[in-house]
Amino acid sequence: MRSGIVLVGGEARRAGGMEKYFFEIGGRTFIDRLLETLRSAVDEIVIVARDEEQCRRFDPYPYVRCISDVRRGLGPIGGLHAGCLAAHGEAVFVAACDMPCINRTVIEALFARLDDRDAVIPCWDHEMYEPLHAVYRRTALIEYLQEHDSLSLRSMIRGIDAHFISVETFRAFDPELLTFTNINHIGDLERVRESIEGGAEES
Repeated sequence: MRSGIVLVGGEARRAGGMEKYFFEIGGRTFIDRLLETLRSAVDEIVIVARDEEQCRRFDPYPYVRCISDVRRGLGPIGGLHAGCLAAHGEAVFVAACDMPCINRTVIEALFARLDDRDAVIPCWDHEMYEPLHAVYRRTALIEYLQEHDSLSLRSMIRGIDAHFISVETFRAFDPELLTFTNINHIGDLERVRESIEGGAEES
């Protein structure tokens, strides 16, 4: 069984305090786009929110389970911990809510490379990784996160048996590597809109 974990908590400070997953591209919200793709790649989807109030925003999506952080205020590490405790699949794909262009074929390729490792994590180089667009072995993450001392994702992926794979591997499926697009600032949104909507017009 494969699970998908979507992290939606946080205060969205870099996005002007707005909830990024309700931004729109091509008339569809980030969360609509992300969940539709994820449904075709996994058997269940767990959304991890910062609290019960935020969870209620996902009531229109009956096919997902929304839970809140077990250990609050820890950022993505806390979301990963809660999501892994709630997930049923041993292999889990983790995504951030500000990644509206995830690619199903890329996700399936990550799952296929897990084998007996703890994780398969895309990387741009030896310093830049995509830990929130990666596949993990659920039990390995739970074991690590139960007693971790750092809130750093970098420390986490260095503390497990991870297989790092170049993002260039995925250009055959996603030539522009849009699957790794994440929106941290309002300016990023306009750039991605131009890329995606402009491409749709040209086609």
